[in-house]
Amino acid sequence: MINSDSNNCNTLKMKKLIITLLLGSCLLLSEAQNKVYLNADSAKTKISKHIYGHFAEHVGGNIYGGMYVGEENTTIPHTNGVRNDVIKALQDLHIPNLRWPGGCFADTYHWKDAIGQKSERKPIENMSWGNYREDNSFGTNEFLNLCELLGAEPYLAVNMNSGTVQEAVEWVQYANHANGTSYLTDLRKKNGRDTPWKVTFWGIGNESWDCGGHMTADYYINLYKRYATAMTSYFNSENLFRIAVGPGFPDYDWTETIMRDVPARRIEGLSIHHYAVNWDHKSSSYEFNDEEYYTTMKSAWFMDEFITKNCEVMDKYDPEKRVALIVDEWGGWYDPIPNVKGALYQQNTIRDALIAGLTLNIFNNHADRVRMANLAQTVNALQSVILTQDEKMILTPTYHVMEMYKVHQDALLVPANVISEDVVRNDKKLQALSVSASIDESGKMHISLTNIDNKNNQKVEIEIEGYTPKNVTGRMLTSTKIQDHNTFDSPEKVVPSDFNETKLSKNNLIINMPPNSVVVLELDK
Repeated sequence: MINSDSNNCNTLKMKKLIITLLLGSCLLLSEAQNKVYLNADSAKTKISKHIYGHFAEHVGGNIYGGMYVGEENTTIPHTNGVRNDVIKALQDLHIPNLRWPGGCFADTYHWKDAIGQKSERKPIENMSWGNYREDNSFGTNEFLNLCELLGAEPYLAVNMNSGTVQEAVEWVQYANHANGTSYLTDLRKKNGRDTPWKVTFWGIGNESWDCGGHMTADYYINLYKRYATAMTSYFNSENLFRIAVGPGFPDYDWTETIMRDVPARRIEGLSIHHYAVNWDHKSSSYEFNDEEYYTTMKSAWFMDEFITKNCEVMDKYDPEKRVALIVDEWGGWYDPIPNVKGALYQQNTIRDALIAGLTLNIFNNHADRVRMANLAQTVNALQSVILTQDEKMILTPTYHVMEMYKVHQDALLVPANVISEDVVRNDKKLQALSVSASIDESGKMHISLTNIDNKNNQKVEIEIEGYTPKNVTGRMLTSTKIQDHNTFDSPEKVVPSDFNETKLSKNNLIINMPPNSVVVLELDK
């Protein structure tokens, strides 16, 4: 389950901060451009593993032709129609949860059309992403069985736009209730599944202020309460984690209305969406200039402000931080590559690796409230971790960052204070350095750093209180240009390498980060 530790991840001792600022100023100028202070004694908040979740919407080649190749007429090795190489890659990431079937797709999806004999399933026209026909051969059973293979918890998005309360209630019964308790459980057994999957995470609606129905907050809340009540018994939640729709832009009044008007016993999570994108000019995913790069990174940095301001509203009504903030859509969004079949197909470059490193650091540092997130998307769409082409598969730079950062899953957050150089490009002034740190169950400390400056090295001094390391090792992801990416002809152009630019002296560590790089350090006592 999601940890609900209420400690503030950014609290620091004022006395220590003053000493650092006053006495360390000369050191900043003489030895390092950037200063990081870590307080291991204050490591109390758990970084939920669910922050490292993923999103598999029916968009483009994400499901059909990406994850799922079917059980017939394919030479690609698979398990129940899902590519074995994709399964292995996601298992290696230790993905904790997977969101499905949408997104906007969920708003016209009816789960009963995609169960039973595949030859008898009702096809669907994907009106959200290209108006093409899907045969519904990948449905509830296939998805939930895949999650079991991956060791990931499923996160189902309920159709609140064109669906009904009864449809949602019956989906819960089909997925969760014991065999023989209703006709839905009899139907599940008929479809080859005797035992329930026990799905915990349920998103009630999706972007209800936009593609999910263009609702007002008040209208959404009244509808939400019907769903949230009916999907469970009246007196308890049946262990469901119900996630309400929050804003996808700085509409903090929406957040306030939800937190004020939804009864506490009817909500466990509130979702927000934010993409690193310039909506006026998305640009190419791999042919972009410095101006376009820094515009994207400015949008990526906004995630911190967006979370902070939503947390301030939530704290007003929920000071114990019982309700989790769920960032169930995030990532880079660019113009799709022309003449490639499938909506939202884009390449994945060093820019995306930096977005991932920066964003995951933000999530980690807000772990007291952010307890789940979902990268959009998984395969062949938006900021995917995997791209496929017939029998070929490649891992993207984003995949490698997610793999490097998995060491933070369920570790204790080490509060960090960062004094960073600024990157100034035209009218943009951005913090160059992003940092988060944690201590795992074995006592190892991991420090993840992202340098978004694409021109200059960043020398970083890290001072650690309450933890004296004896050894330090590191891994780094970088490349010569921010446009560099892996292709099916050159699948390992961008891969992690050992990082040795470290100097350790007692509780002090100095490192030298190349431009556009992501570094993860491991420290042993």
